[in-house]
Amino acid sequence: MRRFLVALALCLALPAFALEPIRVANNVYFIRGDTGLPSAANRGHTSNAGFVVTKDGVVVFDALGTPVLGRELIEAIRKITPAPIRRVVVSHYHADHFYGLPPFKDTGAEIWAHRAARGVLDSEAAGLRLAERRQSLAPWIGADMRLVPADRWLDGEATFQLGGLTFRVFPIGPAHTPEDLAMAVEEENVLFVGDLMFAGRIPFVGDADSRAWIAAIDRIVKFNPKVLVGGHGDASRDPAADLRMTRDYLVFLREKMGPAAAELEDFDVAYKRTDWSRFAHLPAFEEANRRNAYNTYIRMQGGEK
Repeated sequence: MRRFLVALALCLALPAFALEPIRVANNVYFIRGDTGLPSAANRGHTSNAGFVVTKDGVVVFDALGTPVLGRELIEAIRKITPAPIRRVVVSHYHADHFYGLPPFKDTGAEIWAHRAARGVLDSEAAGLRLAERRQSLAPWIGADMRLVPADRWLDGEATFQLGGLTFRVFPIGPAHTPEDLAMAVEEENVLFVGDLMFAGRIPFVGDADSRAWIAAIDRIVKFNPKVLVGGHGDASRDPAADLRMTRDYLVFLREKMGPAAAELEDFDVAYKRTDWSRFAHLPAFEEANRRNAYNTYIRMQGGEK
């Protein structure tokens, strides 16, 4: 209780701020998250979300990291259009991308996600993450927080039209997660790819299949979208260049941790002797790099090539 009250007092002392949609094409907007890690101070606002406005309704890509942010995303959409929110596409079921779903569900929006995430919400890992977020993001995540499943679990690609625009939703993983989904807005030549691109900051690798992630990035480059919106950082009008940092970082992890794992070298020794200066200046390096390296080391020790 004391920790909750301290967090509440801190948050109430912070200046209020509203989500500001950034227009990247005629009908396409995105909300940019902060560069740091989720905290009570930023209300868990570290990831991006996007939305597409049509005359017949709105399609949203990801829902941000807390219910209050989800509500503010709806308010941001309402400043641009009164059209109903028809659908929310979830790029993957990591907390910073889907914890904002409850208010969207309450509006009647249909939730789409990849079938590979179907068991995620009932997993031990999801329960542990929710318990952690109730502590670290109090009071923005409370005891009444509910994890929202999809209304439609996609097995593969799905294309639909709304208000004169064509939307193509398709699997781009397994990569960052087994359930990675991308969404293309065909007439606008805009592509949303979730956490396959971390623009201007260190990626969160977790237990990702980094080899498949690198291959997915190579596929994305071939799409040659006019605008690419990733899960963190700025939208890109030069996707090949802006994807390069994420790709180069993943390749570097594998080049350094792979031989150490194969030779059964102690991880701490391998990590210490690696020159990380190429990436050490990037946001989230101190918080994420060691964990990324260790997870890569463990996966490659387990036989991932």
